[in-house]
Amino acid sequence: MDTLSSLADGFSVALTFQNIGLALLGCFLGTIMGALPGLGPSNGVAILIPLAFTLGLGPTPALILLTSVYYGAMYGGRISSILLNIPGDEPAMMTCLDGYPMAQQGRAGEALALSGIASFVGAFFATWGLVLLAPQLVKVALLFGPAEYFALFTLAFATLGGISASNQAKSAFAAALGLGLAMIGVDTQTGVPRFTFGEVHLYDGIDFLVAIVGLFALSEVFIFLEHRGSAEEEAAKPKVVIGKIAPSWGLIRYCTPTMLRTTVLGFIAGVLPGAGASLGSFISYSLEKKLVDKKGTFGTGDPRGVAAPEAGNNAAAGGALVPMLALGVPGSGTTAVLLAVLLALNITPGPLLFTQNPDVVWGLIAALFIGNFMLLAMNIPMVGLFVRVLMVPPRILMPIVAMISFVGIYGISGSSFDLMVMVGFGIMGWALRKLDVPLVPVILGTLLGNEMEVNLRRAVTINDGDYSILVGSPLTLILWAIAIVGFVLPIFVGGIVRARMRKAAAKDETATAATEGANPD
Repeated sequence: MDTLSSLADGFSVALTFQNIGLALLGCFLGTIMGALPGLGPSNGVAILIPLAFTLGLGPTPALILLTSVYYGAMYGGRISSILLNIPGDEPAMMTCLDGYPMAQQGRAGEALALSGIASFVGAFFATWGLVLLAPQLVKVALLFGPAEYFALFTLAFATLGGISASNQAKSAFAAALGLGLAMIGVDTQTGVPRFTFGEVHLYDGIDFLVAIVGLFALSEVFIFLEHRGSAEEEAAKPKVVIGKIAPSWGLIRYCTPTMLRTTVLGFIAGVLPGAGASLGSFISYSLEKKLVDKKGTFGTGDPRGVAAPEAGNNAAAGGALVPMLALGVPGSGTTAVLLAVLLALNITPGPLLFTQNPDVVWGLIAALFIGNFMLLAMNIPMVGLFVRVLMVPPRILMPIVAMISFVGIYGISGSSFDLMVMVGFGIMGWALRKLDVPLVPVILGTLLGNEMEVNLRRAVTINDGDYSILVGSPLTLILWAIAIVGFVLPIFVGGIVRARMRKAAAKDETATAATEGANPD
C-alpha cells in the first residue's frame, strides 16, 4: 500500500500542465530521434540534454523530458527498421526480420501499428515492474557499505560491455579511459591537483554533460562530415507506401500471448547490468521463434516476429531503470546518460533517492506511465509525419545537432573553455567509434570514478589499511563473483549471440533480394 500511495503522490507531481507538456514534447522528439537511422536513444538523450538545462527546468521536469525522450526513441527505432530495413539502433535490428517483409507485402502500416502496440505493452508492464521491484532492491542496497559499493561499481564496469559488445578488451580499455578522466581535478582527500597541467578550469574536474554531449552528439556530426557527399548519403530516398494503419482485433489477439511472454523476458534482461535492450530483443525473438514458429513463417512477415522484439526491447528499457534508480548503477547505455543528468542536478541515485527525493523518483515513474499512453496515441495516427522525417537529409539534420550542442553547453556553463573541451570529446568519440571502442564505459568511468575511489579509500581506512575488507563479507564475494562471470561470459557467449544476429539479418537480406529479383518493377 505504501508503494501505491507513493505512486499516487507521483501522479500529483506529474499531472501538471508543464510536466504533461514536457512529456508530450519528449515523446515526440524521442520518436523522431529513434526513427532516424544511427542516432538511437543514447544519442537522442545526449543531444537534448542541453535543451533541458537551457530551459532552466527543475530536477523533476528535466528528468520527465529526458526519460520521455528515452521511451520515445525506443518506440521510434522500429520505424526505419520496418520501412527501410535499416534499424534505428541495435535493439531494433531484430524488428527488420519480419517488419520489412510485411512492408514489402503492402502491410507497412499494419506492422507499424502492431509494433507500437507491442512497444506499449512491453514498456507499460516494465514500468509496473519498476514500481514493484525498485523499492525492494532499495532495502537490499541499505545493507551496502563502502566495500560493497566498490564491488558494485566494479560489477558495473565489468558487465556494461554486455553481450552486444564487439570486444571485451576494448570495453575494458574504454572503462580505464573513463576512470583516468575521472581523476582529473583536485584530489578531494589531499587537495592536490591531478592531471590539470596548470589549467585552473580543470580543478573541478571534467563536466559530465560536456563529456556526454561531445562523445555522443558531436561525434555524430564528425562522422557525417567524414562521409559527406558519399553516394550512400546522397542517394534518393525510396518511396514508402504505408497502406492500412489499424490492425484488426483478431491480429492483436493473435499476437497478445507473444507480447506478454517477451515482456517478461525483456524486463529480466533489462534489470541485469550490461544486458540491455539488445539482448532483450534478441532473446525475445529467438525464444518466441522456437516456441511458436511451427510452420517456419518467422522471417517472412509473421506479425509475431514484429511483436516479439518490440515488446522485448521496450520492456528491457524499463527494466534498465531499476538498477539505475535503486542502486545508482546504470543497466544500459542510455541509463548511464540519465545517471549523469541526475548527478548534474545534484541528485544522487541509490538507496536514499526514494527517501530524500521521493517527489523526483515517483513523479518520474508516474510520467513514464503518462508517456506510454501518449506514445501509443501518437505513434499510430502520426505515422505519416514520422515517415516524412526519415526523408530529412543528414546535411540538414547534423548542423541542427551541432547548433543545439554548442548553444546548449554555452548556455549551461557560460564558458568558452567548456566548448573547447566538448569539441575535444567529440574528436575523441569520433576516433573511438572508428576503432569500434564503446563509448558508454568511458562515460561510466567519468561518472563513477570519483565515487569508486572514495569508497575504496573509505573501506581501507575503516579496516586500518587492510585490503582484505574488499572480500570480507558474503555480499562482496557475491558481487565479485557476478562481476567476474559478467566480464568473462560475454567473451564466450557474446560472439555466438552476435553471430546469430548477423546470420539472421543476412538471411533476411538474402530473402529480400531474392523476392525483389523474382518480382521486378
